[in-house]
Amino acid sequence: MKTAVVLLVVLVMLVGMVAPSEAWVRGGHFHGFRGCCAGWWWPGAIVGGLALGAVAAATYPYYYAPPPAYAAPPVVYQSATTYVTPSAPAVHREVSYPNGRYVLHGDGVTQPWQWVWVPAAPPAPPPPPR
Repeated sequence: MKTAVVLLVVLVMLVGMVAPSEAWVRGGHFHGFRGCCAGWWWPGAIVGGLALGAVAAATYPYYYAPPPAYAAPPVVYQSATTYVTPSAPAVHREVSYPNGRYVLHGDGVTQPWQWVWVPAAPPAPPPPPR
């Protein structure tokens, strides 16, 4: 339908341009120029070129690919990441000496490290004489 309307309008314009212009009727005079084809064709050439361009644009077969059907991507569920609390490194918590020992308290994260001196127990009293 659209193409038929455009073709009809272009046909009417072309028929109007084929008819002789006023300059042709007056013997080829157009704004002071004399002779054959002195200028009567300029309006027709411009309008005709525009009309021809409109026809070419209106009737050009625009091919387009239909949009591809939407396919949802496959759903992939990932297992929840498990975090393993790293085990504390092997720390010597006691350092022994003949007269006592140092004991390490705390974990360095929630409680600060602290070395505590624990003196050795006094020697046992000698047994009573018999």
